[in-house]
Amino acid sequence: MALTIDLTSVETRNALAAERAKSDTPTLVGLTREELAATLVDSGLVPERQTRMRAQQLWHWLYVRGVSDFDDMSNISRDLRGALGRHFTVARPEIVEEQISADGTRKWLFRFPPRGAGRPVEVETVYIPEQGRGTLCISSQVGCTLTCSFCHTGTQKLVRNLTAEEILSQLLTARDRLGDFPQRDTPMGAIVPAEGRKISNIVMMGMGEPLYNFDHVKKALLIASDGDGLSLSKRRITLSTSGVVPEIYRTGEEIGVMLAISLHAVRDDLRDMLVPINKKYPLKELLEACRRYPGLSNARRITFEYVMLRDVNDSLADAKELVRLLRGIPAKINLIPFNPWPGSNYQCSDWETIETFADYVNQAGYASPIRTPRGRDILAACGQLKSESERLKKSERLALEAMMIAGHGEA
Repeated sequence: MALTIDLTSVETRNALAAERAKSDTPTLVGLTREELAATLVDSGLVPERQTRMRAQQLWHWLYVRGVSDFDDMSNISRDLRGALGRHFTVARPEIVEEQISADGTRKWLFRFPPRGAGRPVEVETVYIPEQGRGTLCISSQVGCTLTCSFCHTGTQKLVRNLTAEEILSQLLTARDRLGDFPQRDTPMGAIVPAEGRKISNIVMMGMGEPLYNFDHVKKALLIASDGDGLSLSKRRITLSTSGVVPEIYRTGEEIGVMLAISLHAVRDDLRDMLVPINKKYPLKELLEACRRYPGLSNARRITFEYVMLRDVNDSLADAKELVRLLRGIPAKINLIPFNPWPGSNYQCSDWETIETFADYVNQAGYASPIRTPRGRDILAACGQLKSESERLKKSERLALEAMMIAGHGEA
């Protein structure tokens, strides 16, 4: 049974409103080390000779200790903490709602304050616990421009890109909620070991197309992988794109994380319909960019995501063409049973068809795991995210439940 925790009480809202009363208060979260040092100097709060030390202290508190209040930074003087608090913020976003699936998957709805003359915006972030690891699925945009026909997120228009701070804040807040930062009373030098982390992997597979927000995504992921902070290995960070070809090579050169491609079809005519960006960057160009991705090897493969749609892209002929297209690319193929949502025009392939497809791809030498659907009961599965401003009506939720019952036993 799924559990929904509504965190929109009057007390919660008032506390958060007081903490971030001025939505234009500059944040220190999401700044590079160089930007953090320059900001401290420009503020006049820190003498230039102390800048490097103070920047390193703040970096440690933000990304090792997970502090979200200047008052908790115990090795910084009280006067400086007060001055920092008057000029800057390191506060977390508002958590409007937390949902916990029957399978342990968690989904948070985050609300970020307005930027400039804009309005508050909301995004969803998902945590998937597994044996020996935990993966956080992070959003990069509010809404999406790509309108992939099988994707729920694609039915929500793009509102804006998320900033590096807002991307990182999803990770920081999830670690807060999961108890993944050192406790406040642990020794100053204590750091959570990699093998003990609840969040061991992150994937840029939430709302939006990460490569249409390249600069902010790059900054956030470089901070997340910094060895003196959040310290996530780049091999445990995966960026998923629907195929923004010009930015794929830049991703390998400038960010250096693992790459995933939302493929979903092996013919241009079908992919034009399922993933409309294919009209701009067709399969030939996309796969050439994949072949040229820096650092490819059998130990560093590209993941190709392939949603299984009944009688659309799931034939044995499709499997054979997939193998032919990927020849020469170190690759893994994730087969994703379609996750239904109200109003969708597709059905999930039956399990026998999915297994036949997977067997052929496996026999051709490619790993082709069938992704176990997680969090379907809270619309947290792949392709189901949509922010609270687009929350499902009760009738739509009932339609989803009926759809799930009708599809029981298939995938």
